Amino acid sequence: MKMIDEQLKKNLPEIRPGYTVVVHQKIKEGDKERIQTFQGLVIAQKHGSGISATITVRKISGGIGIEKIFPLHVPTIQKIEVTKKSKVRRAKLYYLRGKFGKQAKMKKTEAVVPEATLPEQTSTE
Repeated sequence: MKMIDEQLKKNLPEIRPGYTVVVHQKIKEGDKERIQTFQGLVIAQKHGSGISATITVRKISGGIGIEKIFPLHVPTIQKIEVTKKSKVRRAKLYYLRGKFGKQAKMKKTEAVVPEATLPEQTSTE
């Protein structure tokens, strides 16, 4: 059973509560497929890092809070990008559900620079 679980697991970046992530999910509508993105703050991570691991991502859209629970190793998840890391002191950030605007602001720890935007190094020999 463990060998099957290891084959189904994906290589994902480290995802922790307080991180802002962009989840790229494959959506099938009729006979067409497209990639839909969902950007938000990870407020909970459950079930460890195994095959049944999930994250809860929250965003504010039009003044209304939207939360989605994503199983990490499901085939419809194309990729997960970490865009920002924030310092948090809790494992579950459910208290953010009652806060918005400046009250829900997180302390930034480090900026995450995507690999594509890094300048390429050239050798002058």
